[in-house]
Amino acid sequence: MAFCNAKEYLEKKGFADRIKEFTVSSATVELAANALGTKPCHIAKSMTFNVNGVPVMVICAGDTKIDNHKFKEYFNTKAKMLSFDEVHNLIGHDVGGVCPFGINEGVEVYADISLKRFDTVYPACGSSNSAVELTTSELYELSGAKEYIDVCKIVE
Repeated sequence: MAFCNAKEYLEKKGFADRIKEFTVSSATVELAANALGTKPCHIAKSMTFNVNGVPVMVICAGDTKIDNHKFKEYFNTKAKMLSFDEVHNLIGHDVGGVCPFGINEGVEVYADISLKRFDTVYPACGSSNSAVELTTSELYELSGAKEYIDVCKIVE
């Protein structure tokens, strides 16, 4: 169902032809990079948090992780990731296919500046065996991101 919601959302915006479905899993950054034949840094991962009772999604480059200090500085609270069940219920996708397309109302979406290093990135598309190829500006626009923020650090 989540894949259908994401696909329908992208169809309405004219981007459905960019969706890729795989016969292998793309549920992690590494698996998605292997399925696409690209580097992990080009995977746009969607991380989800509870920020003072509000579901928040941060889209960031695949070679990053949340910098707890930066997160707390920006959101004025500790980074508390949503549980598996919370992701499904609050975001509308399951872990492994989380993306900013076709999500539940009330989710605040932000894009991390780590994405700006790339012309093209690959976020998931609502399932653990899909992705969509987008420019970073297309991803920003399609995600409905509130703004670019700096809450990640590159993992060496």
